[in-house]
Amino acid sequence: MRYVDGYVLPVPKKNLQAYARIAQKAGKVWRDHGALDCKECAGDDLNVKCGVPFPRMMKVKPGETVVFSYIVFKSRAHRDRVKAKVMKDPRIAKMCDPKDMPFDVKRMVYGGFKVLVDL
Repeated sequence: MRYVDGYVLPVPKKNLQAYARIAQKAGKVWRDHGALDCKECAGDDLNVKCGVPFPRMMKVKPGETVVFSYIVFKSRAHRDRVKAKVMKDPRIAKMCDPKDMPFDVKRMVYGGFKVLVDL
């Protein structure tokens, strides 16, 4: 069964293009090492009436939006192998300095998920 790593993070709207450039480079590294798919999604319709809206949950500040990202793998074991390779890749090491990120990495949430339904 497929496995997904999911990320949700607040990003200043003025930094979305910088974030997209980094995400595109990082996504290529993940795909080069075997990830099946990588998506980066910027908030568009976030003022929902049902449940807890992402902006409230993420405590977005004025001028920020929410980015939802995910990477798809064959399985958790596959994710673990791919992630180990990615973390050793010098291209990622160049990108991972928190002070160079166009968002506050301390406010990013992340987790690994078993896919329950795959249509």
